Amino acid sequence: MASQENLVKMVHKATGHVYMTRKNRKKLATVKLKLRKYNPVLRKVVEYTEGKK
Repeated sequence: MASQENLVKMVHKATGHVYMTRKNRKKLATVKLKLRKYNPVLRKVVEYTEGKK
């Protein structure tokens, strides 16, 4: 089972829509994630960046 420590919030700045995902803290501790995900508000794929938990 995954712990809550590995969860990160992915936020689209324009709409404020949020995805929750997991991050490998050992390998990606200093890297801020950027992922392309589907935004249901805009109905297209946009870039999400890692936000505060």
